[in-house]
Amino acid sequence: MRDKLYLDGEWRDARGGETLPVVNPSTEEVFHTVAAAGPEDVDDAVRAAARAFHTWGRTSGAERAPHLRAIARRLRERREELATLEVLDNGKPLPEALWDVDDAVGCFEYYAELAEELDGRQDTALPLPDGRFTCRVRYAPVGVAGLITPWNYPLLMAAWKVAPALAAGATMVLKPSEVTPVTALELAAITHEIGLPRGVLNVLTGTGRGAGEPLARHPDVRKVAFTGSGPVGVKVMSACAADVKCVSLELGGKSPMIVCADAPLDATVEWIMFGIYWNQGQVCSATSRLIVDERLAPALLERLAHESRRIVIGDGLTPGTLLGPLVSEAQHRQVARRVQSAVADGARVLCGGKRPPELERGYFYEPTVLTDVPVTSSAWAEEIFGPVLCVRTFRTEEEAIALANDSPFGLAAAVMSADSERAERIARQMDAGIVWINCSQPTFTQAPWGGTKKSGIGRELGQWGLDNYLETKQLTTYTSTQPWGWYLKDPSGAGT
Repeated sequence: MRDKLYLDGEWRDARGGETLPVVNPSTEEVFHTVAAAGPEDVDDAVRAAARAFHTWGRTSGAERAPHLRAIARRLRERREELATLEVLDNGKPLPEALWDVDDAVGCFEYYAELAEELDGRQDTALPLPDGRFTCRVRYAPVGVAGLITPWNYPLLMAAWKVAPALAAGATMVLKPSEVTPVTALELAAITHEIGLPRGVLNVLTGTGRGAGEPLARHPDVRKVAFTGSGPVGVKVMSACAADVKCVSLELGGKSPMIVCADAPLDATVEWIMFGIYWNQGQVCSATSRLIVDERLAPALLERLAHESRRIVIGDGLTPGTLLGPLVSEAQHRQVARRVQSAVADGARVLCGGKRPPELERGYFYEPTVLTDVPVTSSAWAEEIFGPVLCVRTFRTEEEAIALANDSPFGLAAAVMSADSERAERIARQMDAGIVWINCSQPTFTQAPWGGTKKSGIGRELGQWGLDNYLETKQLTTYTSTQPWGWYLKDPSGAGT
């Protein structure tokens, strides 16, 4: 495992000599140590990226695509190793980590294709109302990008940002979460192995205060892409305001799932569980507010509680584990505190609500279902970011939609119904950037990802992800031989 900063194509210690411990959340033990970058390291990295941009930014998409495909191949070759590191670092079960690595591979392959397609988009002609002019559109890389990624999907979230930035011709400084820095450094090692030019990708491990904030504020960074919590997103946006940087923010959510009375029971319970227990509920789009028709609620909740109690909890490397630990001690404390607060507000614990008694070490928390959660409770209104589902019932479709949309967030939403017409009608009225019909959480690299309201600004993935790192330029040419004749009425200059 790498433990140094990756800067201008070289591995080096932080200038200040500081380091950070990396803790395995299943054992609470430190298993690695990495360098902790400071403002001087950030400045060095940004300057390296700026130098690299002079050449990388002038390459064609066809020249950049082979680098992305080479990264994808190397990720695939190291699949098992990288997934194991994700488990040690983040705690998620190994099958989920393997899925993440596969998605990262697909992400680099997809943006290799878009890099090549970008060449064909250059110099697109636009029809104009005045035939004396022609107009073409070109796309230029944004410059140096600051990429700040979260701890819930360490490698995958890095891929979501690094791959489109490379495809666009941007250079970058990647700052992974200080909680889960290991696979970002391995990604840097892979780019070094495949011959990515020095300075194009720089990886700085460190804290938000020590490295993240200086990166967002650096005057030579022209684009900041951040995924994380809302409060930190506000700070990032404020830091970028002084230089009017391009900003994309993928922030938190409190996503609703509306379950109609005709929803099939087995499929609905499966998607509810996938929507709240995947990655221990540490998912920004987790459908953590269940809004269920009161006619179906008794049978559904009985089945949901039964299946939740059957989930195998344990170390992510243990075969059969479906729910690993929360990522850190701080996250474990927050989830426990939020559940206690919900109960104090009047919510009822249907199942879970505590540490598994057989697991004394590790940041484990039982799959938890809270019913009758008051809409005034913070548990209903705010992101818990753990395996905690909050439930309310409804009588009418209008009531369900109003309850779903009554939130400052708008990242994702879901609806379950056997009536496709009803499901489509409800989906169109849900105020979210992503709406799932008869499912929850499937994510495809080809589709736009992002939310409304306090859930963020902009979209990642798909063509939208590439456009995050491009500036659009028009080139307009006057092609007529006819004099313009606005100021010079006599083109010969002879006067009268």
